[in-house]
Formats: sequence, structure tokens, C-alpha cells
Amino acid sequence: MIPVMIVEDELIVAMELENFINSKSEYKLVARVNNIDDALYCALEYKPQVILMDINIKGKKDGITSASLIGEKINTTFIYLTAYCDENTVNRALKTSPVSYLLKPFNREELYVALKLASNTYHNLYENCSKVGDILLDKEFSFDSVNKQLILNGEFIHLTKREKELLNLLIKSKNSVVSIYDMENEIWPDKLPNENTRRTLVCRLRIKLNNKFIETIPAIGYRINI
Repeated sequence: MIPVMIVEDELIVAMELENFINSKSEYKLVARVNNIDDALYCALEYKPQVILMDINIKGKKDGITSASLIGEKINTTFIYLTAYCDENTVNRALKTSPVSYLLKPFNREELYVALKLASNTYHNLYENCSKVGDILLDKEFSFDSVNKQLILNGEFIHLTKREKELLNLLIKSKNSVVSIYDMENEIWPDKLPNENTRRTLVCRLRIKLNNKFIETIPAIGYRINI
């Protein structure tokens, strides 16, 4: 069964979603929460493959920001639920690559199609990919450039969104230097990071690559040698 989590603070909507999921034998509800703190905790605890996320959930962070945070920690898919479809909200939501965007009130047929799309997307991205990527780094590591997946000895290594962006950038320029300027503008286009943020990201990626491949070119940038 496909594990699903509901993040919704309207009780009636949440109950309708729960009843629908429970009526479908292919899905299993692993958590139903009404706030962002519980959503973050349950996502890490249960690792749902599909998350039904209310955009305007109560709290300091809205559903879009929370989806971005969750997506950096686990492999999952998002279906947004909202009563709003203004351009700014839609553009923010699209940056997190949701599978569907359902406007309230939605019907059961729309919900079922969205769930099928989400589960199929999860399967294609995280379960049905080749266990050897199209770019070989060495005998152990490879990279699936289509789905931005790092693979070690046939097993997927979880990367955060920015780790994926950095690795993809380095691999596209393999054996050539990527300048600090180009790296920062590619990964943080809206707000340039400080030096510590940049170095921390590189360090995290190095650890996941078992300290192989990435070379620092002092005061200039980085190069991946493969």
C-alpha cells in the first residue's frame, strides 16, 4: 500500500480526505495532522510517498514553505490543497514541483486522479529508475542525470534539493572549474549566501560522495574530477 499523509487544519476537509483514502485499498493513511510542526515530524517519522498539503495551514510557515523543507529531507510527492489560485501563490507552489494543485471544494474524482498521478510519479522517480545512472563517476558511484539521483552500488543516496543542484552543476561542467560566482547564482538565484553556507553545502555533498571527486580551487571555485 502507498503511504499517504494529510496536512489540513479544516476538520471537515481533513475527515473527508481521511475517509476517502481509507476507502481505497491501494492507499494507507500514515498520519493526519493540522499544523506544520507535526507535519515536519511525521514526514520524517513515516516517510509518506504522497503528502496532501493545505497551503494556508495555520502557523509561522505556510504549506509551500513546509513542503520545501520536507522535500529536502525525504523523497515524496505533494498534492496542494487550497482555496486560492492567485499568480504569486501558484508561482511559489510550482517551485516545489507539486504533482497536483486542487482548488477547494474539489470532488472525489479529482482527488483520486491526483493521488494516482502522485503515486505514479513517486514510482517513476524513486523506485523505477535504473540502479546505474547514465553518468558513471567510478565503479561505485553513478548519477542519474534525468532524475538528479546519486546512486552508490545500486542504492539511491538521498540528496537535498540544493545538493542535487550542486552535483548536477558540477557534473555538467565535469573536469572543468565551476566558479564561486556561477555556483552561487545557480543555486541561490534570489539571495546570495554567505561563505559559510556555501562551504557547508559543499562539505555535505562531499560526505555523501565519500570525500571523492570534488576538488576545491582556492579563491576560484570547485571542480568534479571524473
